[in-house]
Amino acid sequence: MVELYFDDVIKVDQVDADGKKFDKVSRIEAKSEEDEMQIQLDVNTEIYPIQVGQKFRMALAPTLNLDGSTVTSHFPEGGQKSLADKFEYVMHGLLYKIAEDTSGTKAQVMVYISFGGLQMMLKGDPSKMGKFKVDQRLFLLLRKV
Repeated sequence: MVELYFDDVIKVDQVDADGKKFDKVSRIEAKSEEDEMQIQLDVNTEIYPIQVGQKFRMALAPTLNLDGSTVTSHFPEGGQKSLADKFEYVMHGLLYKIAEDTSGTKAQVMVYISFGGLQMMLKGDPSKMGKFKVDQRLFLLLRKV
């Protein structure tokens, strides 16, 4: 069974709050419902349009293989099922930075992941961030709810 590092419903609060910088990409700001994580995520909105107020199930996983084994190719061999079959938008990226934010009333951890130039920042309680490690490869999966 695949172990998900993050799995929650997120609600989009803002799209391109600082203005649109690229034609096909928007930066969304969202908050997860259960874990109260703050998220900034670049999404190719030409192929996956996103609007303020929409809700998505978002997951972060180290593999797409349902048995938890490492992904060795881009496409499942022999037509086998994968975690991607349950989602509409999938990106593969590298966790390149973990930082601590002590500016608020309680300490929070920020995780930064690059998906081939599209960026993600996940910010939340340190107890929820223990599985993340620098130089880790992760899959981001989104599905509208």
